[in-house]
Amino acid sequence: MTALSTPGFPDGAIRARARNGTAEVFPDATTYGTRLYGPSAGTLPADSLDRARIVPPVFMPQRLEKLIDLAREPEFTDVDLGSRVGGFTARLPLYLSAFGSTRAGSGDLAVHASRQAARLGIPMVIGENMIPVHGYRRAGDATRSALLARVEAYLDAAPDGAGGIVVQQSTEDADSEVWNLLYSDPAFRPLLETGRLAFELKTGQGAKPGLGGMTVVDRTEAEQLARRFTVRKVLDPEGERQLRCATPGTFTDEILRQQLRFMRNNFPKARTWVKFHPGRDIAHAARTAWSAGADAVTVDGAEGGTGWAPGVFLDHVGLPLGESLRRIGRPEGCLLAAGGMWEGGRAVRALALGATAVGLGRAALVAVDEDPEHGLERLVDGIALELRLLISALGKYTVAALAPEDLWWPDGHPSHPAPADAPPLGVTDPAGATP
Repeated sequence: MTALSTPGFPDGAIRARARNGTAEVFPDATTYGTRLYGPSAGTLPADSLDRARIVPPVFMPQRLEKLIDLAREPEFTDVDLGSRVGGFTARLPLYLSAFGSTRAGSGDLAVHASRQAARLGIPMVIGENMIPVHGYRRAGDATRSALLARVEAYLDAAPDGAGGIVVQQSTEDADSEVWNLLYSDPAFRPLLETGRLAFELKTGQGAKPGLGGMTVVDRTEAEQLARRFTVRKVLDPEGERQLRCATPGTFTDEILRQQLRFMRNNFPKARTWVKFHPGRDIAHAARTAWSAGADAVTVDGAEGGTGWAPGVFLDHVGLPLGESLRRIGRPEGCLLAAGGMWEGGRAVRALALGATAVGLGRAALVAVDEDPEHGLERLVDGIALELRLLISALGKYTVAALAPEDLWWPDGHPSHPAPADAPPLGVTDPAGATP
């Protein structure tokens, strides 16, 4: 099998972490004593979130509180990374992002990722169109169910009391009554009884805002799927490879409220999540979902996506994640963020801007592609170590304590201009606040 490639993404660094774990958080240990270290030279950061500096204060009252509580100087190992993620208990402020019905995201790699996510005690999202494309077969049937294979792998490895499974539904999924099917299936009873099942209403995705899911199918698959999906011969003249398109669904604020009300009424034992693409009205959309009772709002930045998408969308459409988070501002509920996550620095920035947890998509698949047994676990071990180091350096010891004050942008906050009487950017005023 050809290894996955990720143009524009730090494939080499992710694979190194999948092989070597926490050692990759630091420079090469064999060069210690013979090399002087400074900031890495490279290209400019991809978006505003990466341009932000993480800025520890000099005076740290929360560290003093921790010192008094522990009766010793706090260390980075004292940082508690446990989180409540969309109604679930998670050991880390992370979740496994949705892999839908794409070839890379619905095969053995996804099963391996599911098993490792379970061992890590973090929630897993199963993406759209799994059942309309791959079917749904229970244990003992001849055809393997891609969705059930992931659920079974997760349940076999999940620790008691941690993690959870989230199943998306889009337009074609609704036509197949995916949520009804799963909610009544005895295979999902352990999740319902332990409060570890959620349904996520998918309204969009970061890779292609305003469009539905897309995959490439061969001629035979195209004929089989044409009854449920739009299939077009736009990839080669002979139609050996064809484009399968899902519809994105149509939403207004009232439609969204009604959909969430339906979910809560019809599936009362399942948590209610909703996923948005990075639209210009993302703040209004998120507030609408929280006010309608959503347990979690997921926002994909334009950097996100593991699936097939037109190049013009990948390069030019949608708000970057940093701008989406700044527009939302202080969240009214659980906010989950995805897009370009693979190391602790970007994760801390998103958490400081209000996210409860961040999602691993491409990075997770690459890590599992590098090592199907432990690659994701090693990648996450490195992220967890960086999170503890960074959060403790800020004088804080829980994820929830992170705040916008912990960040500084050299080019300012485009969507939040400083007040007229504020000191220059990056200069701390006498009261101790950094604009």
